Amino acid sequence: MQHDLALALPPTSNMDSMGGFDAMSPAASMNTLNSKAKAAIVVRLLLNEGADLPIEELSDEMQASLTQQMGRMGLVDRDTLHSVANEFAEMLENVGLAFPNGLAGALTAMEGKISRQTERRLRKEAGVRQFGNPWERLRALPAEDLAELAEAESTEVAAVMLSKLDTAKAAEMLSHMPGPVARRITYAVRYTGSVTPETVDRIGLSLAAQIEARPEIAFDESPGERIGAILTQSVAAKREEVLTALDEEDQEFATDVRKSIFTFAIIHQRVNMIDVPRIIRVVPQPDLVTAFAFAFANGGDEKESAEFMLSNMSGRMANNIRDEIGEKGKVKTSVGEAAMGAVVNVMRELVQTGEMQLRMQEEDDEDEG
Repeated sequence: MQHDLALALPPTSNMDSMGGFDAMSPAASMNTLNSKAKAAIVVRLLLNEGADLPIEELSDEMQASLTQQMGRMGLVDRDTLHSVANEFAEMLENVGLAFPNGLAGALTAMEGKISRQTERRLRKEAGVRQFGNPWERLRALPAEDLAELAEAESTEVAAVMLSKLDTAKAAEMLSHMPGPVARRITYAVRYTGSVTPETVDRIGLSLAAQIEARPEIAFDESPGERIGAILTQSVAAKREEVLTALDEEDQEFATDVRKSIFTFAIIHQRVNMIDVPRIIRVVPQPDLVTAFAFAFANGGDEKESAEFMLSNMSGRMANNIRDEIGEKGKVKTSVGEAAMGAVVNVMRELVQTGEMQLRMQEEDDEDEG
């Protein structure tokens, strides 16, 4: 619809060069209409039909010229209306491709297809507006980032920001902020009644520019998460060796790494009971038997995790696995750790695909409290 509207309207220079159009009589014909008048008729017809035209996306000059022309229009007879509509429809049918209007539109269309560095360079060189609607860019941010952004701004700016978010995202943003800060911002919303649209637009552009100015990072995960994922796949001896060394070098970083490590031993702490059946449907039963047998031999948290999973599967399956464990005998360390790794890998895949969520350690601490 945006391209259709752009086709209906002549270029700004042409619109400005055309003279005014006096109120039309029913006898007016196609020959008496200029391009501005035809554009006004098409827009009026589409609005009458309930079309949602993105007129606000046109330049200010085109919006003003269109509105002024509509104000000068009078009556249009039915034959003229049909002729204008048919001419517009024929023009649309002859269009093979419609390209964005100008570099700003082209950059928007190519967003995600060209590198961020190229996009930024082109915008800067051309001097085009960096963002179409900055608030749409801001609404797409995680609530944590919005909270961080709001805390760095004045209370008044943060109040405008809160007001422009949808209610769910605004509530989530507040949940990530300290209580006193959240209260100051929500109270300041009462003073936003007289804020002008221009001010809101400037605030949105400034906030979005801050987001875009952040340097790009090569990794999505934090350093602790990356090392935690690697150590999760490592054998237990090497994992403990590395963690011990990290404790000596940087205890804070070691703590971050430990939070990101997911091993068989913490299954009973991190996995929800209702997710156990989903896990055992994916893990081959021989791997389950081997992992459980090795866990029972090791004792401690690993045994507790095995008991946790057995107690949350069907009684028949649990009894069969216990019988197989009894018949299996001693499991080699390398074989047992590989089987445990297979169980953990399935869980990680289910978490990454969103099919299950892990419990956080904080939840356990609250439950114990």
